[in-house]
Amino acid sequence: MPADAELAERLLRAVRAQDFGATPDSERGGAAIAHHPSIDLALALFTPGAAPRFANVLFSREHPGGIAAPLGDDAGALRGLRFDADIQDAQGESIAWRPDADWSRLPFEPLQGDGPLRFVAPYPASVLKLMVAFGIALARDRGLIDEWPAAMVPMITVSDNDATTELVALLHRLAMIEPLHAAFVRCGLTTLRLRGTTAAGGWGNRDGAGVGRIQMTAWDTLRLLWLIDAQTPQPPWLKPGSKPLRPESAAHLVDLLRHQQLDGVLSSGSLRDLPGWVEGLPDAPTFAHKTGNTQNYAADAGIVQRGGSDGGYAIVVVFTNLGTRYAPQPRCASTWRLPALGGAIRSLIDAA
Repeated sequence: MPADAELAERLLRAVRAQDFGATPDSERGGAAIAHHPSIDLALALFTPGAAPRFANVLFSREHPGGIAAPLGDDAGALRGLRFDADIQDAQGESIAWRPDADWSRLPFEPLQGDGPLRFVAPYPASVLKLMVAFGIALARDRGLIDEWPAAMVPMITVSDNDATTELVALLHRLAMIEPLHAAFVRCGLTTLRLRGTTAAGGWGNRDGAGVGRIQMTAWDTLRLLWLIDAQTPQPPWLKPGSKPLRPESAAHLVDLLRHQQLDGVLSSGSLRDLPGWVEGLPDAPTFAHKTGNTQNYAADAGIVQRGGSDGGYAIVVVFTNLGTRYAPQPRCASTWRLPALGGAIRSLIDAA
């Protein structure tokens, strides 16, 4: 059973209420998506004087009604659930999410865990830049660089891909890719992988990275933010005093997230002027977050300051295969159902 069965059930209901299985798909001429989309959603609630509450729910074509991930009270790694890695073909094309994709014939590789249930982890899109930023912070804490690279700001705030390439190349020059992975393992975040990137900074499918090589799950990404955010209590799955970054480095990363300019997945302020606009989570800086989207994927991960005077806050992460091919307008990152889900999560956070 999940550590907070009530919160998990409320999250399951919030996702079901959006009727994601009816989402129009441009690759099907606007007909409903062929299979229920994959949605990996994690939420942690922090209220002063109370123990953290957390849950992770997952939906897919194999679990259209949703499942609650089995979490322990220590907020440690998931048990009893197998994650398989996303997949691309020899031409570097993402193939798991095509309308005619037969999952029984695709050679998925295991990512983490075992058990009777499996979930294919969607590519995290530009939320992967959180891992790059974390790697740069580790390098700075180790004295490998003296100043924060200027590329950090555009990479996080406007998701600049050239800035990301520059920073991935820097991680290679500093020989920080394997230490980054080792840091993830030490922190118990074993589904976070920045594999296949090149010394020239390549990180996409054509570079041998991208889909199926760069991986994140909502639960481990939530716990990464838990480690970064100075507000959070001691992570119960780690020994006291074992946060991986210096406080000033962690604070710098959170400050970058507060300057996010792309509020268009779980939050929607960037799209307010569009027909059919749906309100989601608050925009930055109240929601200090990183978004990501491609044709096949939409994702969001960040820290939400709760309204009121109690000082409460939340961490929320979602990864989906609901990219721009499901968008109702060219400027939209995805279906309006995602900010609608953000609005439902906002109500859960405010009521905590």
